[in-house]
Amino acid sequence: MGLGGLLQALVAAPRIARDAGRLRARRGIVLLGAVSVAVYPLAFYSSMHLAGVAVGTVVSIGTAPLASAVIERVLDRRRLTRRWLLAAALGLLGTVLLCVAEAAHADGDTGAGSMAAVLLGVGLGLVAATTYALYSWAAHRLITGGIPSRAAMGAVFGIGGLLLVPVLLATGGPLVSSWSHAAVGAYMAVVPMFAGYVLFGWGLAHVPASTATTLSLLEPAVAAVLAVLVVGERLPAAGWAGIVLVIACLAVLTAPAPAVRRRSGGETDAGLAAVVAPLGDRGAQ
Repeated sequence: MGLGGLLQALVAAPRIARDAGRLRARRGIVLLGAVSVAVYPLAFYSSMHLAGVAVGTVVSIGTAPLASAVIERVLDRRRLTRRWLLAAALGLLGTVLLCVAEAAHADGDTGAGSMAAVLLGVGLGLVAATTYALYSWAAHRLITGGIPSRAAMGAVFGIGGLLLVPVLLATGGPLVSSWSHAAVGAYMAVVPMFAGYVLFGWGLAHVPASTATTLSLLEPAVAAVLAVLVVGERLPAAGWAGIVLVIACLAVLTAPAPAVRRRSGGETDAGLAAVVAPLGDRGAQ
């Protein structure tokens, strides 16, 4: 993630230079996002190491939409819509089913240790979810404040990448121990960490951070399908049910918003408008 962040900053350097004044004016948000970018991978991978891959994934990815919604509610006074609540519930349940199915199907030790280690892993998973939600919110706030997506993401992830350089220098020896390891590291830096987050930044310009983090629940579902199609793994029925629920989550979030209705007392129900409308609409304050 550090190399991907530095690559984002390098590619976006001209835009960052043009918007340097506006970025400095919002340096608190930029630094909040950058620190969150640096903490997230450390907490996420440590959570999986201590609590096991399934538990670490469920806590870190599955609770991120809830953390994002709380942040938006507290900082932006954004009201949560019923459709988002339904989609988040479907996505979280689907992710839990997927990870439970994979854990039950896995052979051997999952990497979980003592109960104390598992509890620490769960705590780190919550830290990962919170930091994921925080850097998503920070980037979203910068973009909706008039800073171009490339400049906002480049600044946040570039500084976050710099903060991760000491970690890379201390622990990155295996990445250069062989050509195959180096190739995997280069792929991770360029494709998911660079290209993926460029697209993520573009998405944050069009949907709220809570919606973007909810859509990221597709990640374990796609990984499970690829494991079946590419690696030849077998997915239990519970796992396929989880994939169906995650797809249902996506369908609920992306379905066209219903027309605005008038209730009997004259109250207006905007439906999904606050979720899928461009981020210029800040929702109910």
